[in-house]
This record gives sequence, structure tokens and C-alpha cells, in this order.
Amino acid sequence: MLQSREELLQLLEEKYAKSGQNLDVHLSGLLHGTDITYWDYIQTDALLNLQVQRTDLPDEMVFIVYHQINELLFKMILWEIHQVAHNQELTTQFFADRLNRVSRYFDMLATSFDVMKEGMEVSQYMKFRDTLTPASGFQSAQYRQIEFASTELINLIDFRFRATINRQTPYSYAFENLYWQAAGKDPKTKKKSALLSNFEKRYRSEFIEFMKEYNTINLWTRYKSLPENERNDVNLKNAMRHYDHTVNVKWVMAHYNAAAKYIDSGEGSAEATGGSDWRKYMHPRYQRRIFFPELWTEAELENWGVDNLETIEILKK
Repeated sequence: MLQSREELLQLLEEKYAKSGQNLDVHLSGLLHGTDITYWDYIQTDALLNLQVQRTDLPDEMVFIVYHQINELLFKMILWEIHQVAHNQELTTQFFADRLNRVSRYFDMLATSFDVMKEGMEVSQYMKFRDTLTPASGFQSAQYRQIEFASTELINLIDFRFRATINRQTPYSYAFENLYWQAAGKDPKTKKKSALLSNFEKRYRSEFIEFMKEYNTINLWTRYKSLPENERNDVNLKNAMRHYDHTVNVKWVMAHYNAAAKYIDSGEGSAEATGGSDWRKYMHPRYQRRIFFPELWTEAELENWGVDNLETIEILKK
């Protein structure tokens, strides 16, 4: 039921009075305001002018737009995670609902890789990709933030170095031993590639601050801080497992298979644009990226990433 004009004016007057403002000034301003339009609200003109090709190859536009869509979805994911992480009265229902939202976004990302896999000519991609070196999707800062916000740092450390990391470890040391560091370093000399050096120059300080912020409020820590009966909530557990598997197996393998089509095509260089060992970096069997390890059985952990193992939502109510 709509409120009366008098009631609305009273509520508006109270709202603006709280911040020392005069309602009459705002009402006067409405006389000169223009209607809101879809294109103004969505900023369509600005959005559609963000695509700048480096070549004259038509399929490069597909590549650019697709990755920009990914970044917009990453922003939505971080928006949802932030709500859980900073919620002072967190309930299992709210937690599960937001995780299911995030999983749907990653489901979109996983299934959308056919846009890349089937939507570009191999010959065109292998030409314009050379103009992208040393840039790479590896350098998505938002994706790294999603990882930091999802789990404890120990679960993102290169498996070979986890024994050297604990709660007292300086963030700078932990940063140097994150699993994705290996993709940007020469395995013999440990020298950082341009891919990694450029990435760190731009984002390292921001990442350190983000790591600090989410150290005790990441999704895994927030889950473990819940009372035992809430941690055993079936809907929440299933939401946690679904999210973990979708991000670290389903989406990763979709990316892996799309990359393989082009890199293994026989046209051009058979390596990633950033020069990383993309197979070992991307495949979940190598890095074993798992956000919530204690929610999986030993058998599930042992078979992580094998044949896209579907092990989610098997808990019984």
C-alpha cells in the first residue's frame, strides 16, 4: 500500500533533517531535474567505448569483450563475499544464500568458455595474441582478491612451501610463496618474468593490504568461527562444497580446455602469452587449490581435479 503524500513528505523531512539539510531545497531541485534513462543509469556509452583493439583482426573484439565481462562478474563475486565477511550477525541462511549467488556467477563463467573456445578462429587468435605479450589473464587482480577472500592464506601457498608458513609469518614472505608465483618465475634461476614483475609492480601493496583485511574474515575462517551446530547445517555445507568445486575444478578446467585448443593448435608458439607453464599452473591436479579442505573426504581430496569429479551436494539431510 502506497503511503500518502503527507506521510512521504514527513519521512523525507525527517531524513534530511538528520543531516542538517533542508527538504525544500531538494524539492526545488526536482523542478529542474531530468528523467533518468536506461543508458544514463547503466552508463551504456562509457561501457561500449572501453573496447580498444590492438590489431585489425575481428575476433580480437570477442576476446576483449569476453574478458571484460569476466571482470564484471568478478566484481559481483567480491561484492557478495564482502557481505558475508563483514556481516556482524552472520546466519547460516545468509551465508549459504550469498555463496549460492557466487556459485551461480562462477557457473556462468565456466559454461561461458565456449564463447572463447568456439567463438574465435584459431588463426586469428594466434596472430593477435602475440600483440598481448607479456600480458595474461594471470594478471586479473580481482581474481586474486577472490582467492584471498575465500580461504586462509595457507591454502593458497605453494604446496612445496606450506611447512614454512604459519600465523606469525610476515605477509611479504607468504606473498612470495603463493602458488601462482611459480607460474611467473624461471624454475632454475627463480628470476621473475615480465608477466609477474609488471603484476607485482601494479598490485603488490594492494594485495598485502587485502590479505591483512581478510586474514580473519575470509569465508573459511568465518565458517569455522560459527557454532558447531551451524557448521553442520547441510545447506551451508553443500553451498561451501559447491563453491569450492565450481571455482577450483569446474571453472579452472573449462579455462584449461579452452586454452589448450589454441595453444596446442600447432599454429604459433605453444605457450601462454605470459610465458608461464600453463598446464602445471592451471590444472587442479598440480596446484590442488582447495578453499575448504576439511569439508572433503580423503578420497575426494585424493581425486581432486580428476575427470572433473562431481562430488558436490552429496550430503544427506
